[in-house]
Amino acid sequence: MSSTSPEAAGLALAGLRRQAELIAAGAVSSVELVDAALARIDAAQPDLNAFRCTRPDAARAEAAAADARRATGDVAGQPLLGVPLAIKDDMDLAGETTAFGCHGAFTTKSVDGEVARRLRAAGAVIVGKTTSPEFGQWPITEGPAFGATRNPWALNRTPGGSSGGSAAAVAAGLVPAALGSDGAGSVRIPAAWTHLVGIKPQRGRISTMPDPEAFQGLTCIGPLARTVADAALLLDAVAGRADGDRHTPGAPGVPFAEIARRAEPGRLRIALSLRIPFSGAPATLDPRVRAAVERLARVLDGLGHEVVRDDPAYGLMGATFIPRSMVGLREWSRRVPDVALLDERTRHNIALGRWVGGPVLRAARAFERPLRAQVGRIFRRVDVVLTPTTAQLPLPIGSIDGLGGWATDKVIVGACPYAWPWNVLGWPGVNVPAGLTGDGLPVGAQLLGPGGSEPRLIALAAQLEAVERWQDRRPPYVAASPRAAAA
Repeated sequence: MSSTSPEAAGLALAGLRRQAELIAAGAVSSVELVDAALARIDAAQPDLNAFRCTRPDAARAEAAAADARRATGDVAGQPLLGVPLAIKDDMDLAGETTAFGCHGAFTTKSVDGEVARRLRAAGAVIVGKTTSPEFGQWPITEGPAFGATRNPWALNRTPGGSSGGSAAAVAAGLVPAALGSDGAGSVRIPAAWTHLVGIKPQRGRISTMPDPEAFQGLTCIGPLARTVADAALLLDAVAGRADGDRHTPGAPGVPFAEIARRAEPGRLRIALSLRIPFSGAPATLDPRVRAAVERLARVLDGLGHEVVRDDPAYGLMGATFIPRSMVGLREWSRRVPDVALLDERTRHNIALGRWVGGPVLRAARAFERPLRAQVGRIFRRVDVVLTPTTAQLPLPIGSIDGLGGWATDKVIVGACPYAWPWNVLGWPGVNVPAGLTGDGLPVGAQLLGPGGSEPRLIALAAQLEAVERWQDRRPPYVAASPRAAAA
C-alpha cells in the first residue's frame, strides 16, 4: 500500500474546484498537477489497475499550453483550465482507441467525442481513459482484456462497475474527478462502493455523440467526485446538447455548481424506500446497508425534511430493460475487431440481442411512457425517493469468475438490484455516501427524482454533505506522488 506525505495527499485529494482555483491563483501550475497525477497513476497501476491507457506526452503538452494561456489571461470560459481529469473507456478521445473493456486491435480515433470536446473547451487536461468490463455489462470492473480493477478501500474488493476505473481513480486521489457512464447504475454503484458522489443526470443532459443515444437510451454519462460541488462543476462543464442528439432536455436556469454552493433544497417530503424492484433473480438487502441508509434518513429528518416510508410502483420494468440492453450490446459488438475474443457470456447476450430487436424492441421502448406515469405517481406524494444504491457491500474480486450466464446474473442482480429502473425512465439520480461499515467498507444511498430534477437532488446532496462531511474520510490506499516518494 502506498504511503503519501500530508502535503502531497492534500493536493491529490484537494478536489476539482480547489485544483482549478490553485491554478487560477498561480499557486501551482498545470504542468505540476498533471505531472503529479501521472506519477500517482503510474504508482497505483500495479495495485489498483484503474487506467486502461494514459497519454503522458499529450497531457504534458496540453498542460504547458494551459499554463501559457493563464499567463496571458486568456482563460475566459475555461473553468477547468489545466486540471487533470479522466474519462471512461467508452468515450472517444482523439489519438486513443475506444476498447470499452474488450480485446482486439481497435482503430485509433481521429476526433474527440462530444464529451472530450467539451472538456477540452473547458480547459481540462485528459490524462487517460479508465477501465470498464466488456461493454459495461457488470457492476464489477474485471475482464480478460485488462485484469481486475481494485477498490482503494479494500484491495480484495471491486470498486464496482462498470465505471469502476473512474471511481477507483478518484477515490485514491489519482485525479480530482472523472467521468463514467451509467446504463444500469454504472456511475452510482461504483460511487457507492468507493465513498464518492456520483450523478446520473437526466437522459440527454450530457451528449453521447457521436452516438445519438447510448444503449437504446438506457445509458447516461455522469461525473464522479469526492464532493457534490466538484461533481456539479464537472456536470456543468460537459452538459449541453449537440447536433444529432436524440434526447435534448431543457437547460437548468442556474448552473449546477451554483445550486451545490447554495445547498438550499427547501423543506422536502422524502420517501424512504427499501423495497427491491422485481428483477428476475433473488436479492436480499444486507442489514449493514439497510442500517446505513436508515441512519441517513434520520439525518434528513433532523435537517427538517419529512421522511416517510413509501415505495415506487415499479411493475415489470425488466420487460423494457432487457431488450434495450441486449440490443445495445449487439450494436456495440459491431465495433469490436474480433467478437470471438469476447467473454462467452458477452457473446450469449449479443446473440440474444438479435432475437429481441425489431417489434420486441419497439414495444419495449413504447412501454417507457406508461412506466413513467406509473412510477411517477409517487412524486405526487413526495419530492424525492431515498433508496439503497446497492443491496450488498462491495463484492470480492473474482466474484463472477468462471460462472455461467444465469449464475453471473444471480450474483450481479443480488448485489445491485436498486439502480437500473431509473435508467429505463431516463430520470436523474445521485449517489451519496451513507457511511462505512465497522470494517471500513463504503455504503451508498440514492437520491432519486422525476425528470429534470437534478437541481433539487444536487441541492439536497450538498445539504447532506455539509453535515456528513464524507469528503473528509480517506481510503486506506492513496497513491504516492513524487513528493511522497521522496519524503
